[in-house]
Amino acid sequence: MRRHGNRWINRLMAASLLGTALLCTPQTGTAAEPTQLALAEPAQDDLLMFWEEKELYVQTATRSEKPITQVAENMTVITAKDIEVMNANSVAEVLARVPGLFTDFGTNEYMSAAQFHIQGSEPRHVTVLLDGMQINFLSSGNAETSFIPLRIVERIEIIKGAASSAWGSALGGVVNIITRSTGDSTVPNGMLSGSYGEAGSRDYAGELRGKNGPLGYYLYAGQTNSEGLVNNRDFRRTSVFGKLLLTPTRDLDITISGSFSDPEQNAGAVPAAFVSGRTFLSTRSLNGAVEYRATPELTVRGGVHLLNSHFDQPVYFLSTFPRSPGQLRVQNLVDEQTLGGDLRATWSSGVQTLTVGGEASHGTMDQTTNAGPLFQAGGFPASVLINSKLDKWGIFANDTVEFGPFAVTPGIRLDHDNLTGSFYSPSLGATCELAEHTVARASAARGFTAPPLSYIAGGGPYLTANSALKAEYGWSYQAGLESGLANLVNLKGTLFRHETSNALFQPPATTAQPSAYINQGKVTRQGYELEASSVPFYNLSLNLGHAYAHVREDTVPNGYANPYFDTYSWLAGIKYDDRRSFSTLLTGRYVWWDYVASAGLPAP
Repeated sequence: MRRHGNRWINRLMAASLLGTALLCTPQTGTAAEPTQLALAEPAQDDLLMFWEEKELYVQTATRSEKPITQVAENMTVITAKDIEVMNANSVAEVLARVPGLFTDFGTNEYMSAAQFHIQGSEPRHVTVLLDGMQINFLSSGNAETSFIPLRIVERIEIIKGAASSAWGSALGGVVNIITRSTGDSTVPNGMLSGSYGEAGSRDYAGELRGKNGPLGYYLYAGQTNSEGLVNNRDFRRTSVFGKLLLTPTRDLDITISGSFSDPEQNAGAVPAAFVSGRTFLSTRSLNGAVEYRATPELTVRGGVHLLNSHFDQPVYFLSTFPRSPGQLRVQNLVDEQTLGGDLRATWSSGVQTLTVGGEASHGTMDQTTNAGPLFQAGGFPASVLINSKLDKWGIFANDTVEFGPFAVTPGIRLDHDNLTGSFYSPSLGATCELAEHTVARASAARGFTAPPLSYIAGGGPYLTANSALKAEYGWSYQAGLESGLANLVNLKGTLFRHETSNALFQPPATTAQPSAYINQGKVTRQGYELEASSVPFYNLSLNLGHAYAHVREDTVPNGYANPYFDTYSWLAGIKYDDRRSFSTLLTGRYVWWDYVASAGLPAP
């Protein structure tokens, strides 16, 4: 696999791209008619309900609603019904069940923090959105979702692979978390829930929704606590979320939502490193959106958002550490604020759906690093304060043009920020509906991810500044086929290849000799994803998933071997759902991580 793994994936990718084009060529015969008839006339109502759930409209691919059968990107949608039957505790637990999205939990704990890798990407390459508002940290580039109560989530749309033509800095992909809608009944309805489990793990929540004239509302409040399955790994969180929808006319929607959350987690002791740490995170957000349907063909949307976050992570030496027993090792405090807005218009006219728009944001980061006595003895200052800001804007156009069963999705975007300059991101995709419930997809896209502010401005005893850093960029290629087979099972297969240049690399650093990130690497990520979902049979259905990603660092500084790592996962689930009163789901997950840490690759 390590010697010849690249060749077979390259050949399959080329064959898949060619096959998509050939399969979408109009045919004069009627060879496909028996399959179409079989799928169009299922033998029982359960089959119709299964396919209806699959025929979704999504908004993340081109920032306007369109059927998922016209999405050329490799996309996964998790609905509220999926989330409910999972009985998961966090957004991260839900994402861990998506083939190709590898979720790296910090600990095997209730409500553990997590980082996300899409098809072998770095966590900073994955853009995470909450109702279209980016929640990635400016300082580190990754996103943390532990502050989002799972109860407020209506659906999650995931794009695997570069999505920069729509969302800007998103080299690895996009996870768009969409919150619940407001009520539509004049009689308020709500929910009170509570659960209790091992190690004092408990979750209490309440929600209320309804509508009063033109004003709809949704309110949530909850508290989650756990003493930890392992000593000194406790978790605390209080969360509040609210959404208002005002419809003064039937053509105008005004939405305002706000949230507060303060997760606190003790990571516990790490005896091998003689340290223990605790993480405090506090977030506040305000999000406003306007949608105006000017004509049946033209819809104008706009919005503004404000996100504040406070991050505090003190790390202490264990009492067993001989040099500084029980003393502070290092403490990182980061205060971030982002104010942004967007405006876009969507024109739909029969065979075409065109979205054009722009967005801009202003972000600030105040980072303080407090060093303990051991670091101070090594020459590091007792406290270091770094201030940085990020001003960016982007303009984009994404189109979908239908030619019978064939759809073409070109896109282009221009981004600019005050630290790394300008970047353009073209994309081109195609889908072909070969038969009912059978779709072939292929796409090519150029993507980028801007370096995190801490990489540019520095901070901490191990990291120095490098103001010359540039964006990581590269091309992403994917091809896949999704099909219903004999009215019994839905199959989906995808091949992918991502080529990244200017990849960020940090040479090994110590307290005596810190180092800076540099644009040194060239990285190739390639692999495949396989999924299968059966239709209900006596109310039972089966889901299987498998994903494999081979990542190779093709260029590293002199003195280091070319490292690589393989990551793969197996997912399985069996569900019983009578669609009336009872449902249950049993799932299993196996993930293999193969990292070469000694070669300088950052650990997950």
